[in-house]
Amino acid sequence: MADLESDLSFQLHENLSIGRVPQWILTDPGIYELEVQRVFASNWYFLGHESEIPNPGDYVSRWYVNDPVIVSRGNDRKINAFLNSCTHRGTMLCSADFGNKANFICPYHGWTYSLEGKLNGIIAGDKIYGTEMDRSEWKLRKLPRLETYHGLIFASLNENVVPLDEYLGNLKWYFDILLGRSDKKMQVKGVPFRWVVEANWKIGSDNFGGDAYHTAMTHRSTVELGIAPKDPMFASYGHQVVLDNGHGLNVITPSPVAPKVPPFQGLPEVMWPMFERNLTEGQLEVFRNTAVIDGTCFPNLSFLSPMHGTGGHAHLTNFLTLRQWRPLGPGKMEIWSWFLADVEAPEEFVQESYKRYVNTFGPSGVLEQDDAEIWSRITSASKGLMARDKTLSYNNVMNYVMGLDSVEPDPNWPGPGIAYPTCYLEAVQRAFYEKWHECIAKD
Repeated sequence: MADLESDLSFQLHENLSIGRVPQWILTDPGIYELEVQRVFASNWYFLGHESEIPNPGDYVSRWYVNDPVIVSRGNDRKINAFLNSCTHRGTMLCSADFGNKANFICPYHGWTYSLEGKLNGIIAGDKIYGTEMDRSEWKLRKLPRLETYHGLIFASLNENVVPLDEYLGNLKWYFDILLGRSDKKMQVKGVPFRWVVEANWKIGSDNFGGDAYHTAMTHRSTVELGIAPKDPMFASYGHQVVLDNGHGLNVITPSPVAPKVPPFQGLPEVMWPMFERNLTEGQLEVFRNTAVIDGTCFPNLSFLSPMHGTGGHAHLTNFLTLRQWRPLGPGKMEIWSWFLADVEAPEEFVQESYKRYVNTFGPSGVLEQDDAEIWSRITSASKGLMARDKTLSYNNVMNYVMGLDSVEPDPNWPGPGIAYPTCYLEAVQRAFYEKWHECIAKD
């Protein structure tokens, strides 16, 4: 492992400064093991949204990489996250994706736990154990840290991780636009979609975090169908913003040669007074003039708030989706996809918004299938001897030089972060890999 870290440190330090990322980090098993410990276990990890468990006893089953987790709301209405494993023999307690329970009962030997994780029932317990076992020692194992922001539930296996507020940093300013713009905030509608793709998790974070450049080619079919503009630069207009701690996003504005689009991403006008109450002048300025917001919260939570219509710019409708790229190995990930809507949005709009989401970025959506195919090809091409050579004899690096020296930050950008006046740029991806390397290099 020491040799691996030495190779990685040399290649990244030598190459990131000139816009190059070693290809072998996508499929190397040793890198993956380091990521599990030093990227995922050490930082904050997204588990879900508070609206998924509104009532006492509600729970959802989630995964923290390879650890099964129960996220539940207790009788005191507080949110808890436990390892989904009985403390007797380790059996998973909950096999359903969601539900409501008064207690968590082990299907193996019947040990029973309260919503707060206390062991409060053992079959024939007094006859078998008598007074020799202290039940308080055998409660469910809580994840060490759990915090929320605008309903987003994050956990960490690192007891000493920085507070979530500090970790999110200036990303919070943009989360306020997406998640805190209306009086009653956002809610998850339906259950998250899940599907497996033969691709490395970093490709998803990279793509949603800052890769607007792929849209004109990867999603060429949408241009041919008239769903997207014909202008090859249409996804370049706006700003790419590099944020704290490896986070980043694109704020894409409408093409100047395309028909005018409605303000606030086409959200109903009846909602606009709420935006004015809940957002600052700078946030309103950004939100009012934006067509698409996409980005990544390091390491593997992405978000997308686009506008899609029935053709050209007809009937444009906004939706918000959250994405988690759950790693299943160096060459495989499980994608989790949530659909969110403002609690106070008109139901007719929400239904139309959900249709747009399913048709474009659902598991069989036209844009989703485009991405999955390309990401699988990247991973397949990164598994062989040449791509995984660590001696640099094959110059096995990927090109991340776009805008490295030619684009200067915009000093007039109204929000936080380093904002560049184009979305055809790779500053966010370079910052992502710098943060990734910082985590990997730590003992």
